[in-house]
Amino acid sequence: MRFTSLWSATAGAAPGWPALQDSRRADVLVVGGGFQGLSAALHLAEGGADVVLLEAETPGHGASGRNGGQVIPGLKDDPDALDALHGAETTAFAGATAQTLFDLVDRLGIDCDPVRGGWIQAASRRKHLPGLRSRMEQWQARGAPVEWLDARDMSERIGSDVFHGGWLDKRAGKIHPLKLACGLAVAASAAGAQIHGTSPVARLERQGGLWRARTKGGAEVTADRVILATNAYTTRRFFPALSQTIVPANSFQLATAPLSDAQLSRILPSGAAVSESRRVGTYFRTGPENRLLIGGRGSFADPGSASDFRRLEAELAAIFGPGFEVTHRWFGRVGMTPDHRIRLCEPEPGLMAGIGFNGRGVALAVSLGRALAQNHLQGTRLPFPVETRPKRLPLHGLHAVYGGVAIHYYRLRDALES
Repeated sequence: MRFTSLWSATAGAAPGWPALQDSRRADVLVVGGGFQGLSAALHLAEGGADVVLLEAETPGHGASGRNGGQVIPGLKDDPDALDALHGAETTAFAGATAQTLFDLVDRLGIDCDPVRGGWIQAASRRKHLPGLRSRMEQWQARGAPVEWLDARDMSERIGSDVFHGGWLDKRAGKIHPLKLACGLAVAASAAGAQIHGTSPVARLERQGGLWRARTKGGAEVTADRVILATNAYTTRRFFPALSQTIVPANSFQLATAPLSDAQLSRILPSGAAVSESRRVGTYFRTGPENRLLIGGRGSFADPGSASDFRRLEAELAAIFGPGFEVTHRWFGRVGMTPDHRIRLCEPEPGLMAGIGFNGRGVALAVSLGRALAQNHLQGTRLPFPVETRPKRLPLHGLHAVYGGVAIHYYRLRDALES
């Protein structure tokens, strides 16, 4: 069965990006045309670097063009924990990622339906309230525009009575992810980056202090440095240890028919995006054509039919009631790590890879791409420590098995909590 995302159905005609046909010499080769790679290519080109970007499909084809479009600052760690782990500079970087993205969209005039309606983290269980309040207070102590919401506030802002409270992060918002990816590609090209689609890299190796990449079509790029921006689509072909630092997991999403005026007045009237606090919870928002979108963790196997989305449809009904017509179903691959922390790896000199965005890849990937470019151009400090020996996950080849077991286990724990 073919699945069509709401994003691809509403993005309009995408520009064509021809495959690389010849040999090129570049300062930096970027592999991967998602948010991280496109942002890196854009900022490198703006800084005067000679950049070639190779994408196996088209820019935004992967998770960058299929995600929920929620622009959320911060990481999964609370800011106090992030301070202790990496220092206050990393926490400040993480807290500014949403602003970085929205500033970039404004500067470039990218038409990606940006809405700064905030992000709500909703307590699905009463026992989650203290942890959410602590997280909110930690950001508040750092000057972030955040607000605590009680159960009544949640009902008014979300249009559902199932949540017990939570917090609002006013730094956050939402965008049309595929439009953003296409806009970044156009901007990077205009700045001088050479963007090539349908150019999967078949070989990547370091020879004589330079990096050489060869595409499946036989074209070649020689570069001083490489940014490997393939995240959940990183394969064992080049650096097996790197691909085995993450678990690629599917995130399923669906969209409803356009909401009625009455529904729009009740459901997310302020335009906020929402994630709930369960271990295996959902995230939702309104989007193009006034449709309601909801997503959540799916199976590790790709879906084969509409029936694979029944659990997500049941979640939609549990939150907002029955009667919604589902018109679009799709999925994308997310790079997950056991501790929910991103990895910044340099498995060989001159090759950098940001991997494992753990569902926070919209704002974080755009910001990290910029940081990688600034590091190359100006030698600025990177926001995360660099691992030169990526740590493989044990029994990585069985991730679909033990990952599926883990999801069922966490769903059971969610169900047992009150």
